[in-house]
Amino acid sequence: MMPFYGGYGMYRFDPTYLLVVAGALLSMWASARVNGTFQKFSQVRSRKGMTGADVARRLLQSQGIYDVSVREVPGQLTDHYDPRTRTVNLSQVVYGQFSVAAIGVAAHECGHAIQDNVGYVPLRLRAAFVPVANWGSKLSWPLILIGLLAGWTPFIQVGIWMFVLALLFQIITLPVEFNASSRAVSLLEQTGILQGQEIGQTRKVLGAAALTYVASAMASVLQLLRLVILFGGRRRDD
Repeated sequence: MMPFYGGYGMYRFDPTYLLVVAGALLSMWASARVNGTFQKFSQVRSRKGMTGADVARRLLQSQGIYDVSVREVPGQLTDHYDPRTRTVNLSQVVYGQFSVAAIGVAAHECGHAIQDNVGYVPLRLRAAFVPVANWGSKLSWPLILIGLLAGWTPFIQVGIWMFVLALLFQIITLPVEFNASSRAVSLLEQTGILQGQEIGQTRKVLGAAALTYVASAMASVLQLLRLVILFGGRRRDD
């Protein structure tokens, strides 16, 4: 469905764009919050004086994991765990830093390594879903646009279903991320790496980070709702 036209060839407002705007604002708010929270607690040095890399190695060893390496990678908050290479990759603002924020992020990535080590089902499901989600994200909009331009309704419908596959990946990611943060905070407390109010500060950092995943999923849900509103009744109209 193309934008509505007014009586004199002017465009009329399409109210479904409000869903897109809402999703964009939500994502921007979540991104600003995680950056602000990280920056705030990056100024708080941990009492133990351990760097993010030190903490990562300590936590992995505490769980009997000796085949996962800890590496520094370029960028800011580009931290991730790679199950293919068995590496915890820490960004420059985490790897060599002594802050509560850096320690929290490092511990979170170790949480993913621990998930992988114990065979955490949602993590395995997410890994298996990656190829499907990649195809969904790459093909959904091209199919929808081709369907619109050529007037081929089946292409639009397939494109929407491909979008759903990409959204499902985002939904599967949520329990994986929340569980990794839960494991991180628990281990930091058990090992005594962080104590007292440091635990609460770390929870705030990881909670803000988790919001980015929630916001991204919500933005996709709103986009899907818009697609359904625009094209859901197309078959009947045709």
